[in-house]
Amino acid sequence: MRAKERREKAAGALASVGLGERLGHLPGEMSGGQQQRVAIARALVKEPKALLADEPTGDLDESTRDEIMDVLIRMWKERGLTFVMVTHDSAVARRAPRPATIRRGRITVRENTRA
Repeated sequence: MRAKERREKAAGALASVGLGERLGHLPGEMSGGQQQRVAIARALVKEPKALLADEPTGDLDESTRDEIMDVLIRMWKERGLTFVMVTHDSAVARRAPRPATIRRGRITVRENTRA
């Protein structure tokens, strides 16, 4: 892929997570939530069929956590990708359409009618 195409894809990915205006900023010039959205954009730039996220909202305050979850859910719906997330945050887990829990080595999956 040519450099111009790479730049356009990166700019598009940043715009898709609401950071198009921050294209020239360094990580130290962004909040934790913005840095997390950059990480999501980086993961999505190659247009994967599946996205694995380990505690993507773990170090964020509630408001920023909810903002990141909104971005992730929108990306999941718009792109139709398989999204697997690990979390210890019950508020985040409640937003999943098919939450799975692991207790004592057993996996339980259910449909979430509230998601």
